[in-house]
Amino acid sequence: MTRIPINPELLTWARERAGLDTLALAGRFPKLREWESGSLQPTLRQLEDFARAVHVAVGYLFLPAPPQEPLPIPDFRTLGDRDLTQPSPNLLDTIYLCQQRQDWFRDYARMHALPALEFVGSATTDDPVEQVAEAMRRTLSLSIPERQRLATWAEALRLFVSNAEEAGVLVMASGVVGSNSHRKLNVEEFRGFALADDRAPLVFINSADSKAAQMFTLAHELAHLWLGESGISDPEAGQIPAPGIERWCNSVAAELLMPLDMLRQDYQPGNSVPEEIQRLARSFKVSTLVALRRLFEAKFIDQQTLWQNYRDEVSRIRDLDRGGSGGGDFYRTLGARTGKRFARAVVSSTLEGQTLFQDAFRMLGVRKSATFYETARQLGVML
Repeated sequence: MTRIPINPELLTWARERAGLDTLALAGRFPKLREWESGSLQPTLRQLEDFARAVHVAVGYLFLPAPPQEPLPIPDFRTLGDRDLTQPSPNLLDTIYLCQQRQDWFRDYARMHALPALEFVGSATTDDPVEQVAEAMRRTLSLSIPERQRLATWAEALRLFVSNAEEAGVLVMASGVVGSNSHRKLNVEEFRGFALADDRAPLVFINSADSKAAQMFTLAHELAHLWLGESGISDPEAGQIPAPGIERWCNSVAAELLMPLDMLRQDYQPGNSVPEEIQRLARSFKVSTLVALRRLFEAKFIDQQTLWQNYRDEVSRIRDLDRGGSGGGDFYRTLGARTGKRFARAVVSSTLEGQTLFQDAFRMLGVRKSATFYETARQLGVML
């Protein structure tokens, strides 16, 4: 039995990178402690199995020392005292996958002479929030009265995503890495990110979050595109980031979803604060934290009332189920996961012979030809 001489530090690095301890892997790799101590070396087969278990390319385990893996885009997260120095493999792989999809769509857009999108990079943080929010509302064809007529947050989110894609943004939402349901994305690590580009602007939303929270994340990441700034975020309406890009994007997102002028007209002072934020959240299809923050910004409540209700509301939300079950119709899920704009482009290009089927399968996360052709029918690309 041939054993592979490797630096045992790499095994420890790969395990910790995946957020696992030796006990969690003991069933599959009973000799892991010995491998990590250097007293025993794994075989090539064992090494390959270990690499799959910790979601790392096996080639990394042959390096002389653990590599540095910085985030490939700016990090705008503000997660309190939690350690942000080491992104999880699930986050990194999601960003890498979206960058690959963006690269493909950029080439597709140039090949088909799709025009550059003027709104990308059209704003600065010196621009008035109300002015930028109104420009976004026009570009995205957003109608607040139309959204208020919808029955659920899910319907409102679908409409918002559809309008953003119609305007030229690739919107992708998933709670897992690619199509791997065993690799769940942690909403405590990130809520979304934006990849700015004037031909292939992309927004990714962590769909493990609630629908109302996803509405705010989408609005926040779209504000990033208006700035022309890529980055990963954890936007939460109730929190106030340090002055700069995140605070500006939060303000724009709040004004986009819940304009102060409309709030002032709709406000019912006879209700208690908890009752009023629930009512406003249902009306505007936003989270209760957005509604609470806007009441403060409209000067209907003071700061003490804001933070008291904020703490109570955060506690209430934590007791609720954040996301969906992860099930549902496969083809609808695929359309949300990759974005319909992107999926239609890939399917069309493949059927026209411009993209290899194996590349299309990889980017869409499908494995069988039958699934691909059914996807094409569901997306209306072929009859």
